[in-house]
Amino acid sequence: MNELLLQLAITLPVLLISLVFHEVSHGYVAYRLGDRTASERGRLSPNPLHHLDTFGTIVLLVTFLGSQGRMMFGWAKPVPINPGNFKSHQRGMALVGVAGPTANFILASVAALALRTFYPHVGDLENSLLAIAIFRVFQLNIILMLFNLIPVPPLDGSRIIGAFLNRRSYMKWIQLDQYGMFFVMILLFVLINFGNGLTDIILPVYRLFLPSYSALFGL
Repeated sequence: MNELLLQLAITLPVLLISLVFHEVSHGYVAYRLGDRTASERGRLSPNPLHHLDTFGTIVLLVTFLGSQGRMMFGWAKPVPINPGNFKSHQRGMALVGVAGPTANFILASVAALALRTFYPHVGDLENSLLAIAIFRVFQLNIILMLFNLIPVPPLDGSRIIGAFLNRRSYMKWIQLDQYGMFFVMILLFVLINFGNGLTDIILPVYRLFLPSYSALFGL
């Protein structure tokens, strides 16, 4: 139990920071495109308290503790966006959508660089809590990036797909957002219970960034 709580103490702050960076990036790009909604509501703040979703945080803790640290699922409050303020609804939402995964890619890249520079051997994780925390930054941001790029409404990948649809198809596509949580829950169920889920995609990415760490997926 003590080991599980230690994992939680390391993983929870890393995940919260990653989620906040993800959401603030959405809001910042929207702001640059002319939508001040997130800014006016204080959602460009780096303060995690401005972004936490109470139920999402509870689910995160329950899934982590219930799975003995093998998985974690939760969410932050989505940044409010008014696409009516964009010159192009579809293009604006696509750029806002890609901003979140890009933010996670940047965090993962910085963490990978730090690991390759200061902790080049897998065994380093056994001797340093800092090394484990940095690896968690890398691991969780790769997962967040890839998961959010899945083209299922309301994930960011669906916003990117929307930029390539004609107007009529796009209007039907965005209507699927109302069923978003239902889609996400089905997606998670499939990924967890059938096949290797995202693992087949994540492991090659691990090997690209950190060849010597690729066997540590699921640490």
